Amino acid sequence: MVAFSFSFYGKAQRARDLGLRIGVLPTGKLNAITDVNGVKVGHTTLSVGDSVRTGVTAILPHDGNLFQQKVPAAIELGNGFGKLAGYSQVTELGNLETPIVLTNTLSVPAGSAALVDWTLQQKGNENVRSVNPVVGETNDSYLNDIRGRHVKTSDVLQAIQRATTTNQEEGCVGAGTGTVCFGWKGGIGTSSRKLPQKLGGYTVGVLVQTNFGGVLEVAGAPVGVELGKYSFKETLDKSGDGSCMIVVATDAPLDARNLKRLAKRALLGLGKTGGIMANGSGDYVIAFSTAYRIPHESSSPLETYPLLRNDDTSPLFLAAMEATEEAIINSLFMAQTTKGHQGHTIERLPIAKTLEILKKYGKVK
Repeated sequence: MVAFSFSFYGKAQRARDLGLRIGVLPTGKLNAITDVNGVKVGHTTLSVGDSVRTGVTAILPHDGNLFQQKVPAAIELGNGFGKLAGYSQVTELGNLETPIVLTNTLSVPAGSAALVDWTLQQKGNENVRSVNPVVGETNDSYLNDIRGRHVKTSDVLQAIQRATTTNQEEGCVGAGTGTVCFGWKGGIGTSSRKLPQKLGGYTVGVLVQTNFGGVLEVAGAPVGVELGKYSFKETLDKSGDGSCMIVVATDAPLDARNLKRLAKRALLGLGKTGGIMANGSGDYVIAFSTAYRIPHESSSPLETYPLLRNDDTSPLFLAAMEATEEAIINSLFMAQTTKGHQGHTIERLPIAKTLEILKKYGKVK
């Protein structure tokens, strides 16, 4: 067995950088959700003193006026123990009119207020009287003083303003600063898949905020079992509870119906990592397409867009599953040991030991 030195593997590296290949489809250039043309991601990380370990992550489908030029969207609910704001209108109308904000459970109101402020202040929205902010969350209260409600509207606006089309930050950043996954330090993770031209050439990108439990598997290898750390190992406690927010973006021309079908496949990726969507877990997938825009106002009563046929969606489904699985693994590989509220400490996944296990099961050379 190869012995990996901590000095080499102490620095966070993505799964692919360490020789791990998940799935069969190729990734995009950055292997990130920002591989989908026009999609921007920004983070505000709040790590202050002994107890503040939280933040904000913002995902923008495009850099125009999103309220005036909406994008088709859908939300799939895996397990509903969550506080996702904006769910009903996206489900009813099939579109997204604000950026997507991810933060902690008690900061959803701050996220919503900031998105309303951001929308109302944009040029062209002077007559807007209703806004549907979409804000997802996970509960980071083990490491973060969540009752202090440290996320302010200014932090949310800062994440939006910082968003770029090249962002691929992962681990303990933004909304992933204080999260825990499979008993190890979780965080933000991202990945993408690029279909070959004969399958449409479309890109699917995924970003996750991981804060959930289960029995960790990495590319099918039983890492959680081998490391002796997994939910319900000794007692039937609540160690499997938590949440996972998943955002799926694509440039494939899908309507809300097929975006919901795409979102369902992301949950398969969650399952492939060993996540169990426990009773206390809020697991949601928000999927959107950048292939066309839906005007807020139009002189025509009809909308006509070229849409991908059902028969041609299967490669996208595979892409969403693979990218979600890899994004979750990246969130673990890129996180660092974190000490926070009340002296609680969550260790990072032991990468050297994990690589030994992956080598044992033939997942890396």
